[in-house]
Amino acid sequence: QVQLVESGGGLAQPGGSLRLSCAASRSIVYCPPMRWYRQGPGNQRDLVASISTGGATFYADSVKGRFTISRDNAKNTMYLQMNSLISEDTAVYYCNAVCISKNYWGQGTQVTVSS
Repeated sequence: QVQLVESGGGLAQPGGSLRLSCAASRSIVYCPPMRWYRQGPGNQRDLVASISTGGATFYADSVKGRFTISRDNAKNTMYLQMNSLISEDTAVYYCNAVCISKNYWGQGTQVTVSS
């Protein structure tokens, strides 16, 4: 079993920044890749970004150039640095990991972008 706990969400102004963290309860070396998803009001859960154990990254077009995904395998933690936030980034953000063929989700953290 792997427990994932997100933190770092909150209220940000348009143009502002937030940094999300996803802490895993055990080693994430066996969880390639790890992903961030988000689900806005009335929307489906969409992939935001992913990162492999070796650091290869993927970004959705909507966040490319504004968000940066990273992971620290030694700390069993994944991050999402979100810059230049816009109202459309408002959503619950979830971290996801597939570890030894099992799919795990965090509980989600709310990000609200509003002036």
